[in-house]
Amino acid sequence: MAPAEEEEEVTPGPLLCRVERCGAVDQKRMASENRPGSSLPNKRWSVRVRRSNSSARELHLSAFYAGSPQVPRQRQPDAELEVQQKCGFSELYSWQRERKVKTEFCLHDGPPYANGDPHVGHALNKILKDIANRFHMMRGSKIHFVPGWDCHGLPIEIKVLSELGGKAQSLSAMEIREKARTFAKAAIEKQKSAFIRWGIMADWNNCYYTFDGKYEARQLRIFYQMYDKGLVYRSYKPVFWSPSSRTALAEAELEYNPEHTSRSVYMKFPLRAPSPKLASLLDGATPVSVLVWTTQPWTVPANQAVCYAPQSRYAVVKCSTSGDRYIVAADKGPSLASALDTTFEVISTFSGEDLEGGACSHPLVPGKVSPLLPATHVTVAKGTGLVHTAPAHGMEDYGVAAQHSLPVDCSVDEGGLFTAAAGPELESKAVLEEGTDEVIKMLQSVKSLLKEETLIHSYPYDWRAKKPVIVRASKQWFVKISDIKPAAQEALKAVKFIPGAALNAMTDVLERRPYWCISRQRAWGVPIPVFHHRARDECLINSQTVEHVAKLVEQHGSDVWWTLPPEQLLPKEVLSQVSGPDGLEYLPGQDILDIWFDSGTSWSCVIPGADQRADLYLEGKDQLGGWFQSSLLTSVATRGKAPFKTVMVHGFTLGERGEKMSKSLGNALDPDVVINGGQDQSAEPPYGVDVLRWWVAASNVFTEVTLGPCVLSAARDDINKLRNTLRFLLGNVAGFAPDTDSVPVDRMHVIDQYMLHLLQGLASKVTDAYKQYDFGKVVRLLQAFYTRELSGFYFSIIKDRLYCEKEDDPKRRSCQMALAQILDVLVRAFAPILPHLAEEVFQHLPYGSEPESVFRTGWIGTSSVWKKPGLEEAVEGACAMRDSFLGSIPGRNAAEYEVAIVVEPGLLFEIMEMLQAEETSSTSQLSELMMASRCTLLAQEPRQRPAGTTELAGTFLINLEGGDIREESSYKVLVTPATQEKCPRCWKYTAESPDTLCPRCAEVVGGV
Repeated sequence: MAPAEEEEEVTPGPLLCRVERCGAVDQKRMASENRPGSSLPNKRWSVRVRRSNSSARELHLSAFYAGSPQVPRQRQPDAELEVQQKCGFSELYSWQRERKVKTEFCLHDGPPYANGDPHVGHALNKILKDIANRFHMMRGSKIHFVPGWDCHGLPIEIKVLSELGGKAQSLSAMEIREKARTFAKAAIEKQKSAFIRWGIMADWNNCYYTFDGKYEARQLRIFYQMYDKGLVYRSYKPVFWSPSSRTALAEAELEYNPEHTSRSVYMKFPLRAPSPKLASLLDGATPVSVLVWTTQPWTVPANQAVCYAPQSRYAVVKCSTSGDRYIVAADKGPSLASALDTTFEVISTFSGEDLEGGACSHPLVPGKVSPLLPATHVTVAKGTGLVHTAPAHGMEDYGVAAQHSLPVDCSVDEGGLFTAAAGPELESKAVLEEGTDEVIKMLQSVKSLLKEETLIHSYPYDWRAKKPVIVRASKQWFVKISDIKPAAQEALKAVKFIPGAALNAMTDVLERRPYWCISRQRAWGVPIPVFHHRARDECLINSQTVEHVAKLVEQHGSDVWWTLPPEQLLPKEVLSQVSGPDGLEYLPGQDILDIWFDSGTSWSCVIPGADQRADLYLEGKDQLGGWFQSSLLTSVATRGKAPFKTVMVHGFTLGERGEKMSKSLGNALDPDVVINGGQDQSAEPPYGVDVLRWWVAASNVFTEVTLGPCVLSAARDDINKLRNTLRFLLGNVAGFAPDTDSVPVDRMHVIDQYMLHLLQGLASKVTDAYKQYDFGKVVRLLQAFYTRELSGFYFSIIKDRLYCEKEDDPKRRSCQMALAQILDVLVRAFAPILPHLAEEVFQHLPYGSEPESVFRTGWIGTSSVWKKPGLEEAVEGACAMRDSFLGSIPGRNAAEYEVAIVVEPGLLFEIMEMLQAEETSSTSQLSELMMASRCTLLAQEPRQRPAGTTELAGTFLINLEGGDIREESSYKVLVTPATQEKCPRCWKYTAESPDTLCPRCAEVVGGV
C-alpha cells in the first residue's frame, strides 16, 4: 500500500481530494482520450493525488480502470481460467440445485456424437443452451440440465474400422464393440473438457451416455412397449441401404449430393398384350413398344411392371428414324423426340385408363410378363409418362406390388453386389458400378436401349460413409408411423416452435414418413431383443423375454447379448418351452436399434418425472427430421404426449463468406484455436471464450451462422467497447458506499433520474428478449444502450460533476448512485452471455464486504419509482436545444461558449426550470447538459446581445399523459463566446483570471 501523499500516475477517476493538473491538455483531448467505447490512451494524465489510507481493493480498482483492454492485465484465456477457478464455475450447477425455489427449468440436452473433436457447431449449440440456463437460473429457477452423449452407431463404428484398415475384416462383434467403446470414451473426454472450458454450467460428473447399461435397459423397455401396442413390426420391404456400411439407413441418416452423376437410359418394353381398348387403336400387325426412362438401369432385371397415370393422355407415335412405334405421354412427345435426336408422328391418342389390362414383355428376362398398372405416383413432369417398376428397389414401387400382389424379389446383397439370382452375367458385380455397365450392355444387345445419357442430379448418400446408397428390400424392423402420426400431430399443437416456421418443417417430415426403419445390421449398438427360430421365419419376443434381457443389460451392459450363451439370455420359464431335442431352437438376433431410436428415448432417462416434459429442446435444424422427430414419436407412442414444451432450432455454421466449413477449404475453425490462439498468434490471436460466446449471442442463429477472422475480430471489438464502458463505471463508483451514500431517487439530478428511467426500460426489454431466446436482440439492446445512451451521451456530460465536485457532494453522489445502478443492471444483463467478464466486474466492485458471484445474486432488480415518463420531455427538450448548440460549433470545445436559452412562458419553460431554477448558472443541470461554461434561461429575449452572438431557433413538441397533454413551443438558443478566463482545474471559462480557480473549484479545493 502506498503511503499517504505519494504521487503516482493514474487515469482520472473519482478524485478523492486535491488534484493538480500537470501540462497543457485541452478540453477536447480530455474528452476524446477518456471516451468510453474507445481504447484507453497510451499517454496517461499526470495527476497528483493526496490519499489517506486507501484499501488494497481501491488500488486494484485503479489498475482495473487504468489497464489495457484485457482485465486484469494478462492473456484473456488465462484470465478466464482464473475467473472460472476463483468464482466457482464448477460448483455453480450443484449450488443452484440445492436451492429451495418454487420453479424448475428443464433443458434437455440433445446428445452430440462421441465421434470426434469439438467443433464450432458444438460451440454454437452448447453456448446457446448455457445462455438460456444461466438466464433462468438468475431469474430464480432451479435448472435441470444433464449433458449427454450419443455413443453408439455407424459414425463411431466407421471411424474405428477405418483406423484399423484391412484388420477390421477379421474382428468379431465384441472386438468391434470394445474398440468402439474406447474410441467413444476418448471423444467424450475431449468434448467434455472443451464444454467445461466454454463455461457451460453443468454437473460434469453426472452426465448421461447412451452406452450406459441403465440407459440401454430403459430403451429396451420402450421398444417392447411399442411392440406390444402393435407399433413395431418386422417386414420385408425396400429401405435405404448403404452398400459401403452394409446396413439399412433411416431417412435422417441420408444427405443429398446435388452433383451426383447417374447413367440414365431410354429403353423400350415390347407391348405383349394390348388392352382391349388399345387394341382397337392399333392395326395388330405393327409392333408397338412402351417407352420408359430410368436413372437406375441396374434395377431393370428386377422389373415387375410398367406403371402409368390413368388420368393422363397418352399417344402412339411413329419414330421417323427407325419407323418403330412407341407409347408415350401425349405431352412428352416433342421433348422425347428431341432427346432421341429424331421426330415423332402422332398416330393416335387415348386416355391412360385405356392401358388397363395390357402387358409388356420384360426386356431382359425371356418369357417374363410386365403388366401395365395404374399408379398415383406417376407424373408426366419427367421421363416418358410410363415408369419402370421394381418393387424390391423403390418405396412407391413396393406400394404398387402390395396392391397388385407382385413379387418383391431382391437379387442384390448387403454389399450392393448382384447375387446369383440375377444371372451369371451380373453375379458379384457392384450395382452402382460395373453392374450398371453390364445391364446397359444387355439392353443394347437385345435392342431395347434407345439412348444412354449422363444425368447430374441430387442423390441420397450415406451421411457418414459419404457414398451413394441404394434402395433394397430386406427383412427389417419398423415403427408404424401411420398409427402414431395423428396423436403426434395433435401433440405438436401444444408445442411452441422458435422460429415458428420450424413447426411446418417438422410436420412436413412427419407427414412424408409412412414408417421408420429402426433396425441396423451393425455391431456397435443396442441389440433388438428378439430371438429367431433356427429353421422357420419365426421370432420370439414377449414381456418375459424382454424384461429378462433388460435386467441383464441394466446390470452388465448390452455386451451380454454377445458374450452370454443364448440359454442365459432367456428366462427359465421360457427356456423350457423353446428347447428341443437338438437344444435351443431360437438364437439371438443380430440386428441393433437405429441410433435415432437410441437417442430418441433419452427423455425417459433424463427428464424428471414419468409424466413431465422438458421446458426446452434446443438443437440444429437437421434435428427436425432427427432427434426431435424420434423423441416425439417414442414419447407419443408410449406416453401420449410430446417430451418438450418448446423447441428452438438454430442454423449451421458457415465460413464468413457463407461457404461450407471444411479442412480442405482451409476455413475450418477450431474452437480451441479461437480461444487460445494458434501457433502464429499474430495470425491467429487468442480471443478467449467470451468472444466466442458473444459471437453466438450476437448472431441470427435462426439462419446459417457465419464465422471467420473478421467476425471474431468484430466480436472482440464489441467486447472491448463494453469493457471500456465498464472501466468508466467501475472507476467512478470507487469511494461510493450504497448503504450510506445513496441519494433518494426524487432528490437525484433530473438527468440521473432520466438514466434510471431508461435503465428500467432496458431491463424490461432485455428480460423479454431472453424469455423469447432472442439473444441477438439482447446484444443489440445492450450495444445501443452502452454506446448511444452511455458513451455517446451520459458519460460525456457528467465528467465535470464526477471530477470537479467534492467527493461527498450530493450532486456527485447522485451521479454515482446512477452509475452504480447502471453498472449492476448492465452486468446482470450480459452475464448469461459473458459470464467471465461479468464475474470479473463483480470481483472488482468497490463496495460490499466480500466479492460475490453475479450468478448467485439474482437477476436484474429495478424499482417502479425509476419509471418517470415525464422526465423524457425535460431531458429531450434540453437535448434538442443542446443539439442545436453543438451543431453550430462543429469541432469546437463547448466550454468556450456561453448560451442563453429563450423559451416563451408555458409548459416547456416550466420543464426547463426543473433543470435550472436560477436565471444564470455554470453548475446547473441545464448547464451540464448543454456542456457550455455558463447557461442563462430566459422567458423573453434580452434587449441587448453581446457582439458575435449566434441565434438558433427551433420548436419542441411536448407530449404528456399518453397524448392528453400536447403543446408545441418555440425556443431560441443564443450562443456567445465565453467572456471569462479558463479555470486551470475544471477548464470551464468561469475564472476571473488565467491563474485563479473559478469560484466553484476554489470552494472545493479550499474545503479539502
